[in-house]
Amino acid sequence: MRSQPAPARLTDRKRAAILEAAVDEFRQCGFEATSMDRIAASAGVSKRTVYNHFPSKDVLFAEILQQLLARSMEGLDLAYRPDRPLRAQLLELVLQKLALLHDRNFVDLARVAIAAAIHSPERARDMVARMGDREEGLTTWIRAAVDDGRLKTHDPVFASMQLEGLVKGFAFWPQVTMGQPPLAVDRQAQVADAAVDMFLARYG
Repeated sequence: MRSQPAPARLTDRKRAAILEAAVDEFRQCGFEATSMDRIAASAGVSKRTVYNHFPSKDVLFAEILQQLLARSMEGLDLAYRPDRPLRAQLLELVLQKLALLHDRNFVDLARVAIAAAIHSPERARDMVARMGDREEGLTTWIRAAVDDGRLKTHDPVFASMQLEGLVKGFAFWPQVTMGQPPLAVDRQAQVADAAVDMFLARYG
């Protein structure tokens, strides 16, 4: 995760140290092989301190994913603008998604999460529930454009998932499942342009 200003309170500093240590452990060892003992040792805190902040490894991992997603969206304006061209707004949203998928931490941790989910579907459902609906920004934008009469769909969630699929087929799944390198900037632009044009051809 990107470095943040050092927390002032001791308890906050310990929490930050635990999260940073956990990121490294999960990336290096995977979900199953990572233990709260290893995380505590790496963070330089007691195991009891780790459990005081995070009652389980599942909760800790979900918090890491949630923070990573939240930080990737910092400073971004995802609000629908009725006075701006539709394609330009949608292209911005897709390029922001591509920037997140370009983050090495995000891809590595997504790979860990997918492996953990394969071994335990129940854990995967619990993680998703803890993280909430992280695609809601795009769905909300589509719903607003529909309400404004500029997009046509009765199912904004389905339309959002379709657009996500167009992007992730190039910039997520090949990297997570086959270890392909992140997309170059010019390739990101190509993927974004094509995805937006296909989406608007269907729903515009």
